[in-house]
Amino acid sequence: MSDRPLIYVDTPQLLEQICTALADSQWLVIDTEFLRENTYYPEFCLLQIAGERTLACIDPLLIKHLDPLWELLYQPHITKVFHAGRQDLEIFYHLHGRLPQPLFDTQVAAPLLGYPEQIGYANLVNEILGVTLEKGHSRTDWSRRPLSPQQIEYAADDVRYLAPMYLRIRDKLMALGRLAWLDEDFAHLTDPATYANPPGDAWRRIKGGRKLKGRQLAILRRLAAWREELAGQENRPRGWILKDDLLCHIARLKPQTPQALAQLRGLGEKTLKRHGETICRLVNDPASEAMEPLPPRPPALSSEQEALLDLLNAVVRLQAAYHQINPSVLASRKDLELFLNTPNQSRLAQGWRKKLVGNALQDLLEGRKRLAIEKGHLQLEEVLP
Repeated sequence: MSDRPLIYVDTPQLLEQICTALADSQWLVIDTEFLRENTYYPEFCLLQIAGERTLACIDPLLIKHLDPLWELLYQPHITKVFHAGRQDLEIFYHLHGRLPQPLFDTQVAAPLLGYPEQIGYANLVNEILGVTLEKGHSRTDWSRRPLSPQQIEYAADDVRYLAPMYLRIRDKLMALGRLAWLDEDFAHLTDPATYANPPGDAWRRIKGGRKLKGRQLAILRRLAAWREELAGQENRPRGWILKDDLLCHIARLKPQTPQALAQLRGLGEKTLKRHGETICRLVNDPASEAMEPLPPRPPALSSEQEALLDLLNAVVRLQAAYHQINPSVLASRKDLELFLNTPNQSRLAQGWRKKLVGNALQDLLEGRKRLAIEKGHLQLEEVLP
């Protein structure tokens, strides 16, 4: 891929040609450049794409109609390849209402070969291909035009090396029989619910909400839903309308009038003028019935429970080393806590994780296996009858 000429696509005619050239690909590697500091929705600024023989950067700010691109990306016979693709996929979901399938994410897949969880693109390229990527344009404003040749080349590197990296990861996983292990993770990435932000659920993401209860929590729910809808309508960041801590403060104090609302620190005059009446109406609305408080956080573990988790974690590390896989992929500390408390709800009791580590953990808990030290090495061994 490094020897392929880079094509900058800035006209409808060239877009049509590139999409036609890529249409017979078995896979496409894809990345996007976007901004969202000043908007609710990500601002789509550039798309980098490559197939077996073609490498291109497509400029969505200069091409109004991207129908050939959408038709290409939603072809079901082409695997779409990303690295940490969730935010890229959010763009497609927002613009097109659907998610491209099937897909492959190298960041999700890499830990199954022993690489760190959530490893960055540049680090993974260096680990697998031995290439050190240039970082000079990491702070580029991708919405400004024209882009310099250096900026375009920098952007293209995000797919130039993704292609050979994907092929190596895919082939190694196939050889180890682990490719199907990723099905559940990739299904989550292509589930529309992953990218939806229902206004009625917005209050759940607000830090400090757990401290509220009853009518206070009901008010927070209504305020958060209103803010979410308004942010989407005006395409503005949520915090530009009202910050999270101010939402909680309003819900806690329940100001009845704009005059009372004006006494709250942090509420600007402009915000009060635009939204004061609405905020007070939401506070006073009789539909703000009391809600059950959020479930409390689990109590702190006892010393004995912490010690037991350490033992389980030792089993995870032993199994990870045996299978040459990153232990964080097998089980996190939270996974182990859930396995202890409600094992049937744990992912360690399902699929490939059950086979690799869940059964061993259950054997340890039920006394069929034990941890022992043999010649200075920790090992999991059968308990003789």
